[in-house]
Amino acid sequence: MGNLMNGQPMDEQGMHEQLLALRNRIDAIDEEMLRLVSERAKLAQAIGHLKNGIVYKPEREAQVVARLQANNPGPLPAESVAVLFKEIMSACRALEQPLTIAYLGPEGTFSEAATVKQFGHAARGLPCASIDEVFRAVEHSEAHYGVAPVENSTEGAVSRTLDLMLGTSLKICGEVMLRVRQHLMRQGGAGLEDIDTVYSHAQSLGQCHEWLAGHLPGAKRVPVSSNAEAARLAAEQPRAAAVAGELAAEHYGLTIVARDIEDETNNTTRFLVLGREAVAPSGKDKTSLALSTHNRPGSLLGLLEPLARHGIGLSKLESRPARNGAWEYVFFVDLDGHLGDPKLQAALQDLEPHCTLLKILGAYPVAFQD
Repeated sequence: MGNLMNGQPMDEQGMHEQLLALRNRIDAIDEEMLRLVSERAKLAQAIGHLKNGIVYKPEREAQVVARLQANNPGPLPAESVAVLFKEIMSACRALEQPLTIAYLGPEGTFSEAATVKQFGHAARGLPCASIDEVFRAVEHSEAHYGVAPVENSTEGAVSRTLDLMLGTSLKICGEVMLRVRQHLMRQGGAGLEDIDTVYSHAQSLGQCHEWLAGHLPGAKRVPVSSNAEAARLAAEQPRAAAVAGELAAEHYGLTIVARDIEDETNNTTRFLVLGREAVAPSGKDKTSLALSTHNRPGSLLGLLEPLARHGIGLSKLESRPARNGAWEYVFFVDLDGHLGDPKLQAALQDLEPHCTLLKILGAYPVAFQD
């Protein structure tokens, strides 16, 4: 029937004129946006000069994102608003000095994706060979912050990260929730027909088992050290494919031929942001602790009762074997609220007599969800 304008069919000339008018309005808005972003960047520079150094305040950025998401009139979804303004803040920070962020490498991993989500593309990534190296890079000031995986919604806790938190002077100053989106990628734009080998990390192969069985039943599945390594191998072999994230496809020049092939659509990995300084309250925060108590009946109740009595929400309770004795355990606890909250301080004061270990791992803004 053609396009309608004021109830009448629109001819080709009319459509052209309307498109031109809309594009002119977009151009004018783009110019105004550029002017405002440049003005914002100048103000950020001025703050940097006053503070004489890199300006990164996790609590401040969390407040900005939360406020803009709350005031978002649409049609952009809240996630897009967060990504857009985090990139603007990242570019403004980089005018002074780009942040260096250590993460579990190599390039193209989900850890790099979490780093970009938190710090934007203007930050400099420092890929590390192990979680231990991520911690060391920040402890030795080779990086301003580190990003390390701590738990996955289907695979559970990352034990090495939890163990390292006990011995480090670093503090948790943020968290990143990353939806794990697995894609099938290969050279060029070919489809699935001639793929004879699929490379990926063993966990990713397991997370995509049903899809691979249904769509590539004859292809050999080869586990490798990382999804980034899988992408590298697929880039060298015309009949091979990799299961990896979007960043891996970008790094190795691969084409994604099937998206979101994971069997569990809500698979999410939580990452910790590690730094050397404490974080002020943002208004929506979380406090993480490591606790240990006597190995006797009722001991765990002694840890939990003060929290319940003071109305402190408990969002995580994870146990790990302690290194100082058989059948001794350390409990990793996430509490709702900031360490500076009076009722949380009161709860910790009542809790401390029940502990043989009480280490505050950090208080930090709650991550925004995808």
